Amino acid sequence: MGGKDPGETGEGVGSLRPLPLSVQARLTLATAVLSLIVCTAIGIALDLLIRDRLRQDVFADTQRATTEWIGSMTATPSPPVTTSEVDLLQLVDAHGHVVVASRAASGRPPISTLRPASDDRIQHGVACADGECVMFTATRPSPQEERLLWGGAAHVVYAGLVEPPLLGTRRLELLLASGVLAVSALLTWIAAFLIGRTLRPVEAMRARMAEITVTDLSKRVPEPPGDDAVAQLARTANKTLGRLEEAVEQQRNFSSMVSHELRTPLTGLRARLEEALTYPDVDPRAALRDALSTADRFQAIIEEMLSLARVRTAAPGHREPVRLGTLVGEEVASRRAGLLIRVDAEEDVEVLGNRVQLGEVLTNLLVNAQRHARTVVEVRVERRDGQAVVSVRDDGAGVAPADRERVFEPFVRLAEGRRRDPEGSGLGLAISRAIARAHQGDLGIEDSPQGPRFVLRLPLPPRPPT
Repeated sequence: MGGKDPGETGEGVGSLRPLPLSVQARLTLATAVLSLIVCTAIGIALDLLIRDRLRQDVFADTQRATTEWIGSMTATPSPPVTTSEVDLLQLVDAHGHVVVASRAASGRPPISTLRPASDDRIQHGVACADGECVMFTATRPSPQEERLLWGGAAHVVYAGLVEPPLLGTRRLELLLASGVLAVSALLTWIAAFLIGRTLRPVEAMRARMAEITVTDLSKRVPEPPGDDAVAQLARTANKTLGRLEEAVEQQRNFSSMVSHELRTPLTGLRARLEEALTYPDVDPRAALRDALSTADRFQAIIEEMLSLARVRTAAPGHREPVRLGTLVGEEVASRRAGLLIRVDAEEDVEVLGNRVQLGEVLTNLLVNAQRHARTVVEVRVERRDGQAVVSVRDDGAGVAPADRERVFEPFVRLAEGRRRDPEGSGLGLAISRAIARAHQGDLGIEDSPQGPRFVLRLPLPPRPPT
């Protein structure tokens, strides 16, 4: 009383769900079904072929026996002497009486009542009686032979053979069915072995991937030998893990540097505001001006951080043909009068890229060069080694070899840079390199006779086929 039927709670048999099969189990099952279907079709074809071939052989033997006996007959035929497996031979007259027969067929009724017509003198058949079936050939002598031997009376010669066991029973089908099952089972076992061996590296990769966490991205999946799809998958997964580890490490370093760079001005801002609240003699308007200046610095740093993040994580955006010589001329023309900027640009050096982003790179390089130059900045645009190369050199103090990579890290500012531009964020060169690499190029510092030489390399677009 008060109980519920299993069907009402969804807990009965109807709510049971089959367990999901693994990939290996599904592939093995599919192989088993497919091999069973194919082997069954082959078995049926073999059964029909063997039965047809056995019938043809038996009828060929019985037909040969009738024609040989007819060829040796006289007006008073004698019982034939059988020398082959065909031992049932009878000569039957027009009234259906056995005139003469072989030893094995004597005393038996006519093998069959089938009587071939004169225009179709050889016919085959199967006659069954008393649980025994006989395959026979009924041959009627030619009209000339009937006139010579029996005065034109129609006679029929029968030659028969007890139906072979393979034709009279289901033994052949049982043998073929056993073979089909055995071959299907063998193929399924081989397929299961090969599938398991093929998927074993995938399982090893899955197990290793399950061990990888955000706190430890140094592990890599095992790479099987060879160059098949699984090996390529493992190598691709390891490359992806490498890029992910690098990105996470960059993010950690970036977060650490951001917190450091923002903490210092934030601490100064808080101290300035607390001072204005604590000491009445502090000019509040001056404190607010200082706070506003610090807020502007915050805003500039945050905007540059967002710009760097966008460049690192997104494609360059809309690409178009950009002539670097023209772009350099526009950026140089927009600079304030002051230091001399010399431009040496080859014509028609063109790349595919985002014009705004490439312009930002050139702006950062020119600002940096003007900040450190003494008298002159030199800009050169050329083709070199199959690339478009833009070099910006100033005649300043230069960058030590040990610092040539550090200056491209976010918030890294050398002592000279801090002295010349105390309010700088140290993100300009990092953003410039990120933009260059997003365009499949690079940005670095190379040797020069005097001062640093920043070199931007970008790939040239493929030439159209001629």
